[in-house]
Amino acid sequence: MSNAPSSTSPRRTALDALHRSLGATMTDFAGWDMPLRYGSERDEHNAVRTKAGLFDLSHMGEITVTGPQAAALLDHALVGNIGGVGVGRARYTMICQADGGILDDLIVYRLADAEYMVVANAGNAQIVLDALTERAAGFDAQVRDDRDAYALIAVQGPESPGILKSLTDADLDGLKYYAGLPGTVAGVPALIARTGYTGEDGFELFVEPQHAEKLWQAITEAGAPAGLIPCGLSCRDTLRLEAGMPLYGHELTTSLTPFDAGLGRVVKFEKDGDFVGRAALADAKERAESSPPRKLVGLIAEGRRVPRAGMSVVADGQVIGEVTSGAPSPTLGKPIAMAYVDAAHAAPGTAGVGVDIRGAHEPYEVVALPFYKRQK
Repeated sequence: MSNAPSSTSPRRTALDALHRSLGATMTDFAGWDMPLRYGSERDEHNAVRTKAGLFDLSHMGEITVTGPQAAALLDHALVGNIGGVGVGRARYTMICQADGGILDDLIVYRLADAEYMVVANAGNAQIVLDALTERAAGFDAQVRDDRDAYALIAVQGPESPGILKSLTDADLDGLKYYAGLPGTVAGVPALIARTGYTGEDGFELFVEPQHAEKLWQAITEAGAPAGLIPCGLSCRDTLRLEAGMPLYGHELTTSLTPFDAGLGRVVKFEKDGDFVGRAALADAKERAESSPPRKLVGLIAEGRRVPRAGMSVVADGQVIGEVTSGAPSPTLGKPIAMAYVDAAHAAPGTAGVGVDIRGAHEPYEVVALPFYKRQK
C-alpha cells in the first residue's frame, strides 16, 4: 500500500474489510478511512472504563531510527532525554520547531541499544519523518519510514490484562506502564506495549499488517466473555478527554510550546548537547513561571449544552479563553471541555466562568485536569 497522498481516496488499514463487516460507521481521519463507531459511542466508552475495548490504531505513524548515533540524533531532534531510556522502555515526548512550537507529541520506544521506534500522530507522520530526516544530517544514524510495516491494535480497559494473558505467554505482569517487549499473541509476533490513550490500563500491539485480522479475531473471541467490544475513534476521543490527555491540533499546536500546554516536564534541559528549540524553550519556561499567558484547565458544565473546540470562554462579559476540546462525558454524566484560560481565571473553583454557546453564556466549573483517574 502506497503512502503517497491520493486526492481521491483515503488510505485503508489492514482491518478495513473487517470494520465494514462489523457495520462500522467510517470517517476520514488524517487521510485514513477509520471506524468512528460500531454501535453506541456511549456503550463503547463505558466498555473501556468497566471491561475492555478493542481499537484499530493502524493510522499512527511508525518511524524507525537505527545506528550507532541513534540516541544522540533523537536527543538532538526531540526535547526529551531519549538516550536515558532503557531498552524495552518507552517515553512520552515532543518534537518542536526551533521557535519552541510543538510539531507533534510522540511516544518513543527503545527496542534495542541502537534501535528506536518513534510513533507519531497520523496527521503529523510525514512532518515528523521529514524533520527527523533533516535533523539526522551529520549523525551516524538512519531514519526509516515504517508506516507500512505495522498494523497497530489496542486493547484497553480493566479486563485487558486477563484477556491478553489467555493469548500469550509473555510476562504481562512484569510489563510496566510505558514499557514494551517482543512476544507472541495468538501465534502472531508482536511488540507488546503497555501504553494507551484512554486513562485505563491496556496494551498496544504492533504487528505486521498481514497478521492484523487474525489477531483482531483472536482478541475478539478471547475477550467476549469479559465484555470486550470493538471501539471507534469517537469514544477514543471522549476517553482521552476525560483522562485530560492532549490531542494534537487541539491542545497542542505549532503556536504553543510544551510550557504553554502545561507539559513543560517533557523538556529535559539537563541532557547533554544542544537540541532543536532549546534556547526558545528556555525563554518559554521563564515566561511560563513569571507570567503565564493562559493555562490549560478543565471545565464541567452546569447545564446540558455541549461545548466545542473554538468556542470562547467568558467571565464578566469578557473573553478570557478558548475551548480546545469538548464533549459529553459518559463517566461524569455532564458535558466537559479542556480550554486555555487567562491565568487569573485558571484556579479550580474560580467563579463566574462560562462558555459562549451560540450567544448564551453557559455556566461552567473550572477544575484541575484530569477529569477522571482510574483506581489503581
